[in-house]
Amino acid sequence: MAAIPALPRKYHGASIWALYALGFVPAISGFYLGATGQLPGNAIKEFEHLLGLWGLRFLIATLCITPIRDLFGINWIRYRRALGLLAFWYVLMHFSTYLILDKYLDFPTILADIAKRPFITIGMAALVMLVPLALTSNNLSIRRLGARWIRLHKLVYIIAAAGALHYALSVKVVGPQQSIYIGLVAVLLLWRPIRPRYNQWRRAQVGRPSFERAR
Repeated sequence: MAAIPALPRKYHGASIWALYALGFVPAISGFYLGATGQLPGNAIKEFEHLLGLWGLRFLIATLCITPIRDLFGINWIRYRRALGLLAFWYVLMHFSTYLILDKYLDFPTILADIAKRPFITIGMAALVMLVPLALTSNNLSIRRLGARWIRLHKLVYIIAAAGALHYALSVKVVGPQQSIYIGLVAVLLLWRPIRPRYNQWRRAQVGRPSFERAR
């Protein structure tokens, strides 16, 4: 497999900020289309849906970083924090749109929705779990928490599963699009128990003489 040229280290910081800038383009574009009456149907619901969907996409992208490195040797670990934070902000904007634009801060109705509608309950739980991950996505927290930071951030797998389930339950009929996201999350979750054995096998392959690998 041909190696992908590595980005010079001096551009790493700029590339991360570029990712943040590009990451917010869908939200800005969706807001503009909604404000100018260019979103079809219920503009608020469409905008709310768009934000939630991009939140799920960024969650999945975050989880893809490690498998991509394991399977293809492409190291994009430097972008994982940015992708995770983008996921958090999109999920927060998704909930804020529901809270303010959809329900007009009608808290009795909002609390009733959270208690009685399973997909909203699951989505709210995912947002609550995302908050400590976002707050500790910095080098200071990594140093202070040590091994506890790793255990805490494993919640992202539960959050991604909850996000995919929230998306599937939010529609009357689960279609191909919802199935794709559920499938992607399922594959990423299954990779976790497979990964140690795969990496062990790969290290063994690298350690074998080349004539044996060619047999």
